[in-house]
Amino acid sequence: MDVLIHVFVGLHIVGIGALLGGFFSQLKAMGAGMARMTPAMLHGALTMLVTGAALVGLNQADDSGVNNIKIGVKLALLIVVLGLVYVKRDEEKVESAAFGAVGALTTANIFIAVLWT
Repeated sequence: MDVLIHVFVGLHIVGIGALLGGFFSQLKAMGAGMARMTPAMLHGALTMLVTGAALVGLNQADDSGVNNIKIGVKLALLIVVLGLVYVKRDEEKVESAAFGAVGALTTANIFIAVLWT
C-alpha cells in the first residue's frame, strides 16, 4: 500500500508541476496582458484532483489519519483554480487578475500541503 501511495504522491506532484509550470511560462505574457490558460494547466489541475482524491481514499483504506478540514480547504482552492482554468481555457487573452489568482491559489495550496500539520 505504501508503494501505491508514493506513486500517487508523485503523480500529484507532476500535476502541480504542470499547473504551476504553465503559469510560470505565461508570466511575461501576463505583464503584457496577453496571458492565456494553457492545456498543461488544465491537465495539471485535473491530475491534482484525481490523484488527490485517490490519495485520500488510499490513506483512509490504510487506516492513516486524514485531516478532513485540510483536505476540504485544499479541495476548495483546487476547485476554484480548476473552474478558472476551465472557463478561460479557450480565450486568447485572460485578465491578469484571473490569471494571477490561479498562480496564487496554486501556491497557497502547496503551502497548505507542506505547512499544515
